[in-house]
Amino acid sequence: MAIEQLKDAETEPGLAEGYGSEPLRILLLEDSDLDTELLGGVLDDLGHPYDLDRVMTQADFTRAAAARAHHLILADYVLPTFDGLSALAIARVQCPGTPFVFVSGTLGEDVAVEALKRGATDYVTKQRLDRLPRTIMRALSEARARAERERALQDLRELNETLEARVEARTRELAAANTELHRQIVERERVEEALRQAQRLEAVGQLTSGVAHDFNNLLTVISGNIEFLGRAVADERSKNRLAMMRGAADRGARLTAQLLAFSRRQRLEPTPVELNQTVASMRDLLQSSIGGAVRIEMTLQGDLWSALVDATQIELVILNLAINARDAMAVGGCLTIETANVTLTQPPARVEEPSPGAYVMVAVSDTGTGIPPDVLARVFEPFFTTKAVDKGSGLGLAQVYGFAKQSGGGVRIDTRVGEGTSVRVYLPRAEAGPRAEPVAPQAVDCAARRESDDRPVILVVDDDSAVREVTTTILSETGYAVREAGSGLAALQALELDPCVDLILLDFAMPGMNGAEVEGEIRRRWPHLAVMFATGYADTTVLMRGGEVGTDRIVQKPFRGGELERKVAAALADPPVQGLRLVASRAGRRD
Repeated sequence: MAIEQLKDAETEPGLAEGYGSEPLRILLLEDSDLDTELLGGVLDDLGHPYDLDRVMTQADFTRAAAARAHHLILADYVLPTFDGLSALAIARVQCPGTPFVFVSGTLGEDVAVEALKRGATDYVTKQRLDRLPRTIMRALSEARARAERERALQDLRELNETLEARVEARTRELAAANTELHRQIVERERVEEALRQAQRLEAVGQLTSGVAHDFNNLLTVISGNIEFLGRAVADERSKNRLAMMRGAADRGARLTAQLLAFSRRQRLEPTPVELNQTVASMRDLLQSSIGGAVRIEMTLQGDLWSALVDATQIELVILNLAINARDAMAVGGCLTIETANVTLTQPPARVEEPSPGAYVMVAVSDTGTGIPPDVLARVFEPFFTTKAVDKGSGLGLAQVYGFAKQSGGGVRIDTRVGEGTSVRVYLPRAEAGPRAEPVAPQAVDCAARRESDDRPVILVVDDDSAVREVTTTILSETGYAVREAGSGLAALQALELDPCVDLILLDFAMPGMNGAEVEGEIRRRWPHLAVMFATGYADTTVLMRGGEVGTDRIVQKPFRGGELERKVAAALADPPVQGLRLVASRAGRRD
């Protein structure tokens, strides 16, 4: 009756709560059939279904424990082949979470204490089997509590790991958001600064445009009346004064032209322009403008696109930039002019820079003092200058800026203080139109243009003006009619206008197109013209490699002992074709 009450009060609700209707699986290590039967009767009083797996040998017990299929282990202490402590050791290894209860009739107190120390859950003597249900209930309850604690700890560990991962992920998100916020702040500040600069330049542009317009009206009145007075005065002194007034009016007109250029209200006539030809043809002008202390180098891209610009204005832009570069190199240096095809993809960082697109770029670089940051922020403002009084108007870069923007391009300045500056002007690329059909060569009757006693005509092509002057003087004094060209492109343009020459004397080392390239173009377009080379190189194998020119058509610099006169006379005595009827190509400029 006591066991039944225990079952009703404690055992049944506890087992039902922990296992529901699932049978309680018990592993029994017992060699006695009688004791097994007695234990079965006690287990029946639990009031909960159970499955009892009985084993008697060490091998069977080990296999059953390794399966981990039982909720409880009941074990006798004294067995035929091994003892209960050995079984306990096996169970702690194979199924450490399964409660282990000794049920033995010979278990002394010392042995029981040792068993508990080694991991046994509890013990019951066979003389007091009435304690077994309570012991089983407590062992199962403790096992469930221990399993729940382990699950809770595992869940806590997993939560901590998840939390750490979430914290790391959130930290990365916050860092990325902070970086993006910083980028947006920087971009906003850049855009605001560009807007302020654009508004400032626009306001100044409107002001200068109005001033230039009114000033031009005044100059018109002044210039007109100077012309009227020039017709009326007769004395030399008055004429000189009028000439000075006329010169001042002209300077004023040039000043207003620069103001209109900055305000982007000048009159432009954009046409497809070959910048390589423009730059190469300006070499002599640039050298004379910047002086001999500055070396000029040109890096011209061979397949340069055509630029859609006003040809006259781009020459003024290049000249302005070259003069600024000269002023930045007080003790001389190197001026480099570069052309290139450029495709921009990034939005402009400053208001003067171009928008994304395809451009023809011309850059003027120097090895001068560079531009400090505070000055760089204002270089495009009209009348802003760091030069001494009367050394500059402060309109050079303003004019460059206005021209580039009005043309549809932009300007970029790269500079380092103490190292130099590079001003890059981006000009819109001319749309490629349909390729012109080649024009058939037209016959030019040079005999009809020449008198029988006309002197032979020699075209001297040399980029060095001093050398060219020496050469032309020698040939003129020898009795020849001499024409000049300062570059290969200039020579080709001169031949297009008048191909009636008897001999072309080409310098070999020239910027842009060297002498060999010019000679190849002449052979293609005017195959009947005679060509000679003048070179300062001792090795002439490059000129003779193609087999078209022999040593008799090459003269070394400096000229010695009448060699130039002798070889020119020999070349004229043995022209490529008898007679003066030449074929000249009128195909226009090269693609």
